[in-house]
Amino acid sequence: MGSIDSPWGVWFNHRVDTETTQSQPLWIALGSNLGDRLAILRGAKKALAKIAGLRLVGSSSLYRTAPVGGPTGQGEYLNAVLQFEATLAPFTLLERCQQIELDFGRERQERWGARTLDLDLIAYGTLCLTTTDLQLPHPRAHERRFVLAPLAELVPTLSLPGQPYRVAELLATLPGEDEVTRATDLLW
Repeated sequence: MGSIDSPWGVWFNHRVDTETTQSQPLWIALGSNLGDRLAILRGAKKALAKIAGLRLVGSSSLYRTAPVGGPTGQGEYLNAVLQFEATLAPFTLLERCQQIELDFGRERQERWGARTLDLDLIAYGTLCLTTTDLQLPHPRAHERRFVLAPLAELVPTLSLPGQPYRVAELLATLPGEDEVTRATDLLW
């Protein structure tokens, strides 16, 4: 997948609140390591698919992931990536994702701590945005195997905005292959 023209332009350092009639590709990473992780991720997928202005077009497999960073003693994560076509404004989308996290019991107590649900906007077309509330593409997506493995399953030739390499190439450079494994026994 090559570069896609964004109706918002390329680089922004301020809030972008306009919706567009031109559909843009969007990737959202999901993760959970508290509660009934599979049920939570299934519910979040359904909730995201119901948002007006989003159309679900792809879903990765689920991946089992060792916790990265954060406090010790956390349980294993389940992670996945969903691909959408979207017309929502980025900040509207962020607000909807944060509400879904709350609906599934997300509590923000400590950075990179355990959570019932984490929804991260990974990339939205070619939009590059840096504000205190939102950064697109996600500033650490290219460093995280638990994001790149499911993303590469969906779009291995995607180049994240600002990255010179494709997702599959970035994934191949990361250590920790044994820390992220496809959960072939789980369907969602």
